[in-house]
Amino acid sequence: MKDTGWVRVSEDDRAVTIETDRLEAVIPKKNPKQWMTGIEKGSFLDKATGFREVGDGLMVVDWLMEAGSDEAYGDQVIAPDGHGVSQYLWHENETDPARRSYALTCHGSSHRKRVVEGPQLCHRMKPVQPEVIRGTDFVAVKTTYQYEYAAPGRRAGSRWTQVIVFPKGERFFVLMDRIDSVNDSGEMFLRNDTPGCIRHEKGDTFSEVYLSYLSGPGGVRIPSGEFFTPFPPDLKFGYRRDLNRTPERFIRAYHLRDMKTGEDGPWLAGLTLEPSVVYEAWCSQRTGDIIVMIEEIHGRPVKAGESFSAAHIVGYFDGIEDMHRVYDRHRGHTALSADASGWRLVKAELRS
Repeated sequence: MKDTGWVRVSEDDRAVTIETDRLEAVIPKKNPKQWMTGIEKGSFLDKATGFREVGDGLMVVDWLMEAGSDEAYGDQVIAPDGHGVSQYLWHENETDPARRSYALTCHGSSHRKRVVEGPQLCHRMKPVQPEVIRGTDFVAVKTTYQYEYAAPGRRAGSRWTQVIVFPKGERFFVLMDRIDSVNDSGEMFLRNDTPGCIRHEKGDTFSEVYLSYLSGPGGVRIPSGEFFTPFPPDLKFGYRRDLNRTPERFIRAYHLRDMKTGEDGPWLAGLTLEPSVVYEAWCSQRTGDIIVMIEEIHGRPVKAGESFSAAHIVGYFDGIEDMHRVYDRHRGHTALSADASGWRLVKAELRS
């Protein structure tokens, strides 16, 4: 355990727990409450208000993917433990009504995707040993993992790196996801949840969603009632870089609500600091009690040996104006580095 006054770091064989002057968060090593990547479900606490994240965790990481159909080989993409991926995608010739319906609800029908490498890190990743990095005014956690299997004709072994920085005095953390690829691809992307999903029953945990990149430069505020009935990701509230102008900001947030009193709390927001890294994003209601906030980053040509990354800020805000101020102070960055001397956001050139 390490306590420097404003921050306490405790670590055991299951997780790393961070408690700063403003926040609490848990980063799992194994046996997570929900997912293995990002911030653990229910652990992200805003000390100022007492509110917590109400989904399944924050900045959860998924497949390494590319555009295209896997119809020719989907059933061959099998993990060493026997777990396949075909149930997550769909093919034009799919004959199983239940599987087709599930896949269409989850992923829509307008933009074909296929897996390059697996597993789905969020729930198939083996135990990890994150590195804790301490500075005078921050603490950071760095986690790495190599993908274990690949689609036919591709190699396994691309490396995912996630760095999470908790600055002193802030109600947010700064995060980078980076991929170092061992494969070529014409349009490779990493799928994640930014900031995370929303669990609710008829809007009992949140009152509205804010998406800065839809309905003009000011964005759109969507009342919770829009999410009472399931709809696929390509029906409404979706974004595709090839079909939209690059927005000024890329912010996705939900306004927390007290389940007992119905009163509004803070906003929980995810800010992707360089809007042009977003390939596709959606905010859709699945069957059941979950709104998914999937975001896909990069979606550009990649050669073996090259890398790509995205930088985000995730945390609690009192209003949309506060999100914009923080965004504008950090905009344009795509990467993050941290060592004992300090942490730095980095701008990288993006291939068109």
